Amino acid sequence: MEMNTNLLDVLRGFRLDAEPVSCEPYGCGHINVTYMAVAASGRRYILQRINHHTFRDIPGLMENITAVTEFLRAKANDPRGVLTLVKTHDGASFLHTQDAYWRVYDFVEDTICLQLPETDEDFYQSAIGFGTFQQMLSDFPAERLHETIPNFHNTPDRYRAFLEVLERDALHRAALVQPEIEFALARQSEMGVLQSALSSGELPLRVTHNDTKLNNVLLDAKTRKACCVIDLDTVMPGTSVYDFGDSIRFGAATAAEDEKDVSKMEVSLERFRAFTRGYTRSCPNLTKSEIACLAIGAKTMTMECGVRFLTDYLDGDHYFATHREGQNLDRARTQFKLVADMEKKWDAMQKIVKEEAK
Repeated sequence: MEMNTNLLDVLRGFRLDAEPVSCEPYGCGHINVTYMAVAASGRRYILQRINHHTFRDIPGLMENITAVTEFLRAKANDPRGVLTLVKTHDGASFLHTQDAYWRVYDFVEDTICLQLPETDEDFYQSAIGFGTFQQMLSDFPAERLHETIPNFHNTPDRYRAFLEVLERDALHRAALVQPEIEFALARQSEMGVLQSALSSGELPLRVTHNDTKLNNVLLDAKTRKACCVIDLDTVMPGTSVYDFGDSIRFGAATAAEDEKDVSKMEVSLERFRAFTRGYTRSCPNLTKSEIACLAIGAKTMTMECGVRFLTDYLDGDHYFATHREGQNLDRARTQFKLVADMEKKWDAMQKIVKEEAK
């Protein structure tokens, strides 16, 4: 009860429409701690304690979110289509208490949040959500944004970290995973293609979401159509191809990320087609270079994630939360199997992109 009272005190620091009366844990996010708050008026809000260990520059992060949401709101038809920050009494976007950083959003009513697509249409709608987000921000000056996690999707930098941990081999695990190490090293040069294209200007610098999982698009509860893109903490400058690729890695996979039986892991071409169609049709601003890189985006994001899991396994499982022995290794293996399956289906994936991105 004491904790609840403290949370109500935190809420009183924000411009709610009435006195807060309740505040309970909400959702299943891994990084921030989220609560559902209710005011005496019956209006609902989301209170979040922002993880300042993951995000070291909270003012920069909140500047990003404020700038992007205000820009989107000027274009949105449905007020539910954009997250609405509730300011503090001082007009700030967050509240800093003794040991924590807090923010409040209006709760987006009459929406649902899916952890996994139940149908191809659900996945298509997530593509519409992320594609529309990209399209609406296509004239936002991306260079204005702070990098909330530096080098987040810099694949060559992820390889550099992998090679350092491999050389150190502090836990002597490298001998146990030689096939996985060889798989990663064999694809190292190809995995720098997108970063090079971004650096050279071949791929335009855009505002990117950088966590394009299905559960970060709220769907309208009645129509089940894309309504609002959420979880904007990793909104940064980058390439649209990363956002596309990460969606495919997560949503077009046929098995769980930590599945022990890797034979179950494939890329679903039906889901790949559904997402490609939704993303390209809702974001007509994509350049020819971006469209040409969509398939390699899916492969790169999957490979990068696999390398990160393998790095963490070799380093003693410090970064990604694990609930059993070898879980990070299983995660690396599923990602590498997904990459191998993409390579098998490469011509089909490229054909789908050509057919859908007309």
